[in-house]
Order: sequence, then structure tokens, then C-alpha cells
Amino acid sequence: MSGWRCGIGDCEQGFGDVESLIIHQTTEHEKHECQVCGTLIPDGYFAIRHVFDEHTRAQYVRAYDADSAAVRRREAIQNEIESEADLNAVVDQLDRPTDSAE
Repeated sequence: MSGWRCGIGDCEQGFGDVESLIIHQTTEHEKHECQVCGTLIPDGYFAIRHVFDEHTRAQYVRAYDADSAAVRRREAIQNEIESEADLNAVVDQLDRPTDSAE
């Protein structure tokens, strides 16, 4: 995929690589509360990954009043991101301390 768009709410900010998109979603948007377990997680990719890695598809469908098309769409997003992203680089960048004016 050449170029990535955020898609959270009405945010359509574009990125040249998927890693920048994930970092944007994690740092620039409010956290999402999982409707299955109540965990607060970054919205976007990490929210999709959480719900499908931690819960069953049936739990997702019930909690989010979703249908099979919504499940397939989110699974496709997760698969596409994971096939292209260097998630270790994302984690490394997110773990870096931010510059502070001291």
C-alpha cells in the first residue's frame, strides 16, 4: 500500500509508512476503552489487535454490535499492517523518552 491514512473519527492524516501511522494513532488520539474488558488501549491498530488477540470474534460482535463484514474488515487491516510494519521499531520509538525542557 502506498500511503496510509489514519481513519480514527474524522482524522484523515496521511503517512508515507505504516510505522508513522501507528505512532500517530498512539500519541495523537485518545485511548480507546475496550468494550469487552474495559482496558484502555491506543485507538486504531492497537485497539484492533487487542480485541482480536485477547477476545473471541463472538465477544467482539456482541460488545460492538458488529457484523461479520466488520470483523473481516478489521482482520484485513490488522493483517495488512502486520505484513508491512516493523512493530519492533514502533515500540522502540514509543519507548524513547520525550525531550523535556529542563
